[in-house]
Amino acid sequence: MASSKPQVRGIIFDWAGTTVDYGCFAPTMVFVEGFRAHGVEITLAEARTPMGLHKRDHIAAVLALPRVRDAWAAVHGAAPTDADVQHVYDDFAPRQIAVIAQYATPIPGVVETVAALQARGLKIGSTTGYTRAMLDALMPVAAAQGYEPDASVAADEAPAGRPAPWMAFMNAMKLNIYPMTALVKVGDTPADIAEGLNAGMWAVGIAKTGNELGMTAAEVDALDAADLRARLAPIYQRLSQAGAHYVIDSVADLPPLLDDIERRLAAGEKP
Repeated sequence: MASSKPQVRGIIFDWAGTTVDYGCFAPTMVFVEGFRAHGVEITLAEARTPMGLHKRDHIAAVLALPRVRDAWAAVHGAAPTDADVQHVYDDFAPRQIAVIAQYATPIPGVVETVAALQARGLKIGSTTGYTRAMLDALMPVAAAQGYEPDASVAADEAPAGRPAPWMAFMNAMKLNIYPMTALVKVGDTPADIAEGLNAGMWAVGIAKTGNELGMTAAEVDALDAADLRARLAPIYQRLSQAGAHYVIDSVADLPPLLDDIERRLAAGEKP
């Protein structure tokens, strides 16, 4: 609802790499396996490049990468078509659903941070590149481990996925929050940031736990501090260049930003 005092009323989180699945591995591994089933090897880096999009759009973007396009043509005798995109997607979707529950563990600090946000009176929404069938397989397992947003919208429930703002608008409707300046979008990819900006929201990028770094918690913990800083620096830059108002390591670092956003709102500033 509207408020006479400008304030943050809700947070819309991404899923993989932001709130669950440290390093965003569930979709990445399945993309590699899905392309392999069609005779084409792709790298983890190639699989991660367009992360955050609707998974069909993601597959189309990977197939448009010059090396992957050429590899596909070498195997299949022609450049990939939209029908090929659909064939890969039709193979990908059940593979993703079959394994997604294995990647439902909340990222450290998420459960506690969300509880603190809710205690502050904020509502929690979520958007994703996953379809509703994928999200339905993921959410109960995450909920059993302590993370359950108040609203969720999947990529196939909106007219278009990211970078379009429709999933964010649908969350706002479910949460009954307006104006959009009272909402903060939090995610680990440039597509997340674009979604938030296009919806007129404050946008916060997640650098350490998500797709851009693409490492497990154990791998991150094994890095020395200087190495980690060196790896994170370009990610902070990429997310900032994508338009993020703030970039932080993880969701656990979010609460202090809300006071600053409310200060900016009170001063008349908008995203």
